[in-house]
Amino acid sequence: MRVLVVEDERLLADAIATGLRRYAIAVDVVYDGAAALERATVNDYDVVVLDRDLPRVSGDTVCTTLTEAGRASRILMLTAATAVTDRVAGLRLGADDYLIKPFAFAELVARVQALARRARPALPPVLEHGGIRLDPHRRTVTRDDKPIPLSRKEFAVLAELLQADGGVVSAEHLLEKAWDEHIDPFTGVVRYTIMMVRRKLGDPPVIETEPGVGYRLR
Repeated sequence: MRVLVVEDERLLADAIATGLRRYAIAVDVVYDGAAALERATVNDYDVVVLDRDLPRVSGDTVCTTLTEAGRASRILMLTAATAVTDRVAGLRLGADDYLIKPFAFAELVARVQALARRARPALPPVLEHGGIRLDPHRRTVTRDDKPIPLSRKEFAVLAELLQADGGVVSAEHLLEKAWDEHIDPFTGVVRYTIMMVRRKLGDPPVIETEPGVGYRLR
C-alpha cells in the first residue's frame, strides 16, 4: 500500500507518516496543496490523507481536482471543523471518508486500511497461497503453520505477490507500493528484498523470477 499524507502542520504530518510506516505502508509527505497535486499526478497512491485547510491550493480544490481527473486514489479528509455541514460538503467534493481533528491514531490507521481495500479489487482478509498465510491486520506470516518473521518491506513485498495470486509482479510495481518517493528507482533493493523473503520462507522455493518481467508465486 502507498499513501500520500497532505498536511501543513509538519509535526502532525511527520507523526502520521511515521505511524503508518509501522504498518508496512509506504508513505510520502507534502505540506501544501500544490505539491499534493504534483505528487498525485505522478504516483499511484492507494489513499490520500488530505487536510482541508492547506496553503497555496486548498484541500477542497485538491480533492475536486483528483476526483474529476478520475484518479483511483481514495481520499480521507482531515479537518478541525466539526459541523455536520462541513463533513457533508467534504464528502460531496469527492472525499471517500472524513476524520475530525483531534483523532485517535488507531482510527486513522483503520480508516486508511479500509479505504485501501476499496481502492483495489476485493481481497480476503487473510491472503493464502501454497501453505503461506499472511494476515495484513495482525502483520503475521506463516508457512505450513510455522511463523515467519519479516521486516516491514519484506512483508509489503510478499503481500503484493500474494495479492497477484500467481500473476507476475514487476519490480517497478513493488517499488511503487512498498517504498516511498525517496528510493532510487535504479537500486537493487527489490532484488535484495526478494532474496531475503525467499530465504526466510525456506524450501521448497515458492517465488519465481521471470527474467526481464518480474516475480511470481508458484
